[in-house]
This record gives sequence, C-alpha cells and structure tokens, in this order.
Amino acid sequence: MTDPQQASDPTADPDDPRLTVTRTLATVDPAQWDALAGPQPFVSHAFLSALHDTGCAAPATGWVPYYLILRRAGELAGAMPLYVKTHSRGEYVFDHAWAEAFERHGLDYYPKLLAAVPFTPVSGPRLLARTHADRVLLARGAIELTASLKLSSLHVLFPQAQDQQALEEAGYLVRQGVQFHWEDTGYGNFDAFLAALSHDKRKKIRQDRKKVAAAGITFRWLAGTAIDDAALSFFHACYVETYRNHWSSPYLTLDFFQRLREQLPGALVLILACRDGAPVAAALNMSDGEALYGRHWGAMEFVPGLHFETCYLQGIEYCLANRLSRFEGGAQGEHKIARGLLPTPTCSAHWITDRRFAEAIADFLQREGDAMTAYREDLEGHTPFRREQG
Repeated sequence: MTDPQQASDPTADPDDPRLTVTRTLATVDPAQWDALAGPQPFVSHAFLSALHDTGCAAPATGWVPYYLILRRAGELAGAMPLYVKTHSRGEYVFDHAWAEAFERHGLDYYPKLLAAVPFTPVSGPRLLARTHADRVLLARGAIELTASLKLSSLHVLFPQAQDQQALEEAGYLVRQGVQFHWEDTGYGNFDAFLAALSHDKRKKIRQDRKKVAAAGITFRWLAGTAIDDAALSFFHACYVETYRNHWSSPYLTLDFFQRLREQLPGALVLILACRDGAPVAAALNMSDGEALYGRHWGAMEFVPGLHFETCYLQGIEYCLANRLSRFEGGAQGEHKIARGLLPTPTCSAHWITDRRFAEAIADFLQREGDAMTAYREDLEGHTPFRREQG
C-alpha cells in the first residue's frame, strides 16, 4: 500500500486502483466520503470524525484508526473504516471465547483489526464503494493490511447485504446474528398498529401506557435544532446514569453529542419523558429520513413501564407520525417482540490469519449458524400480531 499523503497524479491510469491507509479522516474530503457512504448518519464523515476528535474512539481508548482508502486517478473511489483494537468492548458482536482460545494456545488475539462503527450495532455500509468489484477490492485490501500489521484477525461488524456478498467472495467467514426491528406495513397511525396486534399484546401495551400516564408522565419529541443545551445535557446525564447503574463507564461524552447536534442536526431525535414539565427520562434516536434508530436511553427515577414506552413505543409512534418506514430498537432483547419488533437477521464477517484457528472457527460458525436459524424460526412462531395479519 502506498503513502496516504502522496499527491494526486492527474496522469494516473483511471483503471489502476490505488489503496492507501490514512490514520485520520482529515485527509479525506467530507463530500467525497459522504457521497460513497450514503444517507445513513453512522458512517458519515461528521459522525466518525466526532468520535475521534472528542476522544471517544481514539488510541487512548483502544481504537486506533486505519482507514483504508481506494483512489483512481486521485479521486476517492472507495473507503473502509478500520480500527486496530486492543480489546473487544463497544462492539456488540462477542468474540471473547475466541480470544480465550487463542490465549490457551499461547497465541495473541489482540491487537486485531476491526471494520465497524464504534459503539453502534446498526447494520449499514462497511465497504464504501459504488461497485461490487470495488467492494471486493476493499475487502481483499483489508486482509492485506491485517497481514502487513501481523494481526491475528479481521472482523467486519453489521455489514449490509451487498457488503456481505463481497466479503464472502473475498473469503471471509460469515457469522449470523439477530436484532429486533419494527416495520410500517401501512398502519397509518398508532391505533391501527395496536389493532394489528393480538388481543393479549394489545391489552398489555394499553395497560402499560395507562400506568405511565397515571404516573403523570407526558412526552416531548425534539428533533434537530429544537434540541437545546438543557435538553442535550439532561439526556447525557441520563445516559451516564444508565452506565452507573450497571457498574460501568460510559463510552460517549457530552462533547460528542454536542458535535453531532452541530454537524448532523437533521439526524437527531430526542424523546423526553416529563412530569409537570420537568424531564425525568430521555431516549436519543437517529434518523436517515427512512428509518429511526434507537441508540441511547436513561432515567433519573424508576417508573414502571417507562423504559419500554420511551425507548420503543414512542419510537414507533414517532415513525408513524413522520412517515418513517422502520424502527431499529438496538441490539438484543427478546422482550421487544411483545412491542411489535420482529426478529431480523444481522451478520458479521471474519478473517482469521492462523489457518488452524480459521478452520476451527469455520466449524463453530456452521454449528452456531444452524442454531441461530432455529432460534429465529422459533421466535417467528411467537409473533405478537394477529395470525390473520401474517
């Protein structure tokens, strides 16, 4: 791979792709990057830069950027967000057993190479390119980088379908996963959505909503520039409180969220739960104009049913009111099925440098994949919707 600081050559053959590595997105034109990334905010130049510039995903926290860049005649033709990782935190695809197996055999699993959006379990573009051939080129280039850095492995988390196809062609192992998403099948409003649910699920949601209302809770939806400093600061305090309640430390700073509000204002949707006009809980979502992505939540006091209402039902209601077709409620959680979020396949892709471990992990993934397929089929049999709804 060539020097990322090399000047553009106007005489270069446009069919001769050049792969480089850059350690900072400051070397990449934001408009060119975003043209490849598409509308989803999580892989935008602004989102990733905010993570780095505020120190949330940076070498000091175990995220060392190694952005793979593909150029033709000096023009950006592809990119892949990559990080050298010294741990597996903030990923949401769990490989701790693999790390322990390496350690038992006297091998180092860390550092490893990761293609992902830090702290963001949302499927989307990971091989940022316009053509399948360029996506395969990026996938193979990442393998070369793994070898040149003498790393144990390479992991691509939550790639979209077209990326998965390119990764498989490049020889990656694929791991199956599942999340829970809601889709608007033409409900029109929240009451119509409730009417599509089975009697017991509809009754339970209505009872839970009555309890929240009886506790004096009302809701405000704030989007974009309507999210003022006070609202954003309150949300972050709630976010920190959630981590404290789980004896953990938060990944993301108030500075990071302030950067998002400044640079991606149209992507932020904040749901505030209030009593007598004062906020008591908050859920931060992001939107790309088609889907709403539930990201972070917290509360300053416990109210029965408040978590489900703020994080899921209010998100669904917001989608219906704003004509968004999908709500992704985040990682994990079978409890989401009862609120109308159905099991949806996700995946990750993996390249293991040691061929012996690659064969063992391939065997494991085959068995795990069969179990995951059976698990999803079992979940689909517990649909919350009336049977005549399909």
